[in-house]
Amino acid sequence: MKILRLGHAMYVFKSKKNYLIDPFFDLNPGCPKEFNDERFFQSIDGVFLTHGHFDHTSGLQKILDSNPDILVVAQYELALILLQQGVKNVYPINIGGSIQLEDVKVTMVPAKHSSSYKETEGTPIYAGEAAGYIFDFKDSHTLYHSGDTAVTYDIKIIQDLYKPTIAILSSSGQFTMGPQEAAYVVKNFLNVEYVIPSHTFPTKETAPEPAALESLLAAFPIIENMIDKDRDLEKALKDYPKTKVVILGYGEEREF
Repeated sequence: MKILRLGHAMYVFKSKKNYLIDPFFDLNPGCPKEFNDERFFQSIDGVFLTHGHFDHTSGLQKILDSNPDILVVAQYELALILLQQGVKNVYPINIGGSIQLEDVKVTMVPAKHSSSYKETEGTPIYAGEAAGYIFDFKDSHTLYHSGDTAVTYDIKIIQDLYKPTIAILSSSGQFTMGPQEAAYVVKNFLNVEYVIPSHTFPTKETAPEPAALESLLAAFPIIENMIDKDRDLEKALKDYPKTKVVILGYGEEREF
């Protein structure tokens, strides 16, 4: 199983199929240009949304323009919004629900975060509860993507029930738990081989699209508080050999 990072929270999980979580293309400083075109969009077999915020959903239309019939999995309220907008192949689930695909069973799990849709374009639309996902790949790893979340004891239950071996954890602070809290989760709630810091933004030097970073900072200056936080989680877990911190570069793919 391979993981490709394409931004602060956007990833592609590759097994027999390619599954993209939280599409965000425009204003995304972490997405290299070669992944922002029709050829890439058509290579995706399914899209999973953790919640409705613009930096997790605003790129969905680009994928739909290239493949209108692509599977889109979302929490019930957000799924209904998309269906009402004419998205064809939406699969609604809710916390605890699952979808069985050819090479993976995906289960929606709790996250402690808000969720609204089109919040940067006018009055925010209520989009249900935020969520994370468990991707249980056949004959491979079980991956936990936390979505945007604060520390919650639900993560301990998720570990006990689904036994993930890889965790992608939001750890930027500001809108999610920060490195200190994420380290606490790894030490006390999870029992994973690998943890990947998430919801962090690149610096101007490490951004594949530095112009996008400048535009994003101009529109949302608060993003500056979430830049270059991956190493902070690594430092917080430096004396914890049980779990390896894997820092994925933006546009980097790693096999597990």
